[in-house]
Amino acid sequence: MKELVEILAKALVDQPDQVKVNVIEKEKSVTLELSVAPDDMGKVIGKQGRIARSLRTVVKAAATKQRKKATVEIV
Repeated sequence: MKELVEILAKALVDQPDQVKVNVIEKEKSVTLELSVAPDDMGKVIGKQGRIARSLRTVVKAAATKQRKKATVEIV
């Protein structure tokens, strides 16, 4: 799932080299912390949070296949 978030985030931003994903894994849940350049923060969040919500939906679908719960935090 880390690679999925990285690929999607790098496609959205102007500075793909500054995209970092930190994974915090627990028994049945995974938290993915996405950090991007300050200038690209708005591009990842989107108008009214639509892009962030879509990104979280895709990650939840991927996590469901692995029978885990996943959350994406944009830091």
